[in-house]
Amino acid sequence: ETKKLKPSVPSSNEFGDCIFIDVEENKTSLDQPVPMFLEETEVVSEVEMEDIIIEEPIVDIDGCDTKNPLAVVEYVEDLHAYYKNMEKLSCVSPNYMDQQSDVNEKMRAILIDWLIEVHDKFDLMGETLFLTVNLIDRFLSQQTVMRKKLQLVGLVAMLLACKYEEVSVPIVGDLILISDKAYSRKEVLEMERLMLNTLQFNMSFPTPYVFMKRFLKAAQSDKKLELLSFFLIELALVEYEMLKFQPSLLAAAAIYTAQCSLNGYKQWSKTCEWHSSYTEDQLLECSRLMVGFHEKAATGKLTGVHRKYCTSKFGYTAKCEAAKFLLQTQQQP
Repeated sequence: ETKKLKPSVPSSNEFGDCIFIDVEENKTSLDQPVPMFLEETEVVSEVEMEDIIIEEPIVDIDGCDTKNPLAVVEYVEDLHAYYKNMEKLSCVSPNYMDQQSDVNEKMRAILIDWLIEVHDKFDLMGETLFLTVNLIDRFLSQQTVMRKKLQLVGLVAMLLACKYEEVSVPIVGDLILISDKAYSRKEVLEMERLMLNTLQFNMSFPTPYVFMKRFLKAAQSDKKLELLSFFLIELALVEYEMLKFQPSLLAAAAIYTAQCSLNGYKQWSKTCEWHSSYTEDQLLECSRLMVGFHEKAATGKLTGVHRKYCTSKFGYTAKCEAAKFLLQTQQQP
């Protein structure tokens, strides 16, 4: 008797998908020779070899910190996933100035440009500046403020940010002095109470700073790239129109733009894309705006950031050429 193969039993692969083999195709008799298609096999192999593309590897940026307890390597990916989810809650409407009757976006720009210089004079930590701006925008988006009180809002926001981030906090008297005694101690404390109650004491929102540090590590940056990236993002802090971008996108775009400025060509590695979750195309709109700010940084009335980064302390970073070629690619069809 001619023996026939039994139909294959449906099996499951490691992902749970069943692989079914056609019963009709497996009724081949054992007595019949099985043809060998050598020529076809060779062709397929040749095509497969041609289709192989060597992809850029994703670098393990945390491997060197496994013995550093402060780097929290075991949790760092979870932390940044949490930051990514939380950043949406820290964003304000990019049109919130419409509800303000006595202040506008130009006044906001003047205030933040001045606070960047104050932050530098007091030699405060980087986190403090970004949290200060975040507190100002969140407060103004919920509370109507008269223009004569706007500077007070900025000073109190910096005071709160210092209490949250700094080891040594400027005293209230120092803040009154730098405002040329425009406000009394009582007014400062009353505004502090109003701001905290308006924001419901929520101070723990991720700012662009936390993403900057992570993405710079992914970019394997040196000091020059780091300084230029912070120069660009501080220019963006002054601009009201940049509120439409999330903190993580601002950080990624600043680093991407800085890389383009220093290298003279587009550069965004697979490692940067992986850790930031942004492709180069997603960064271009924000990056081109930053190039425009970079070109105009030394002109106009608001030059606080440019003056800050024109000093030896910041490596004369402001003198670096802007990545103008990014604007040229925008004009191509």
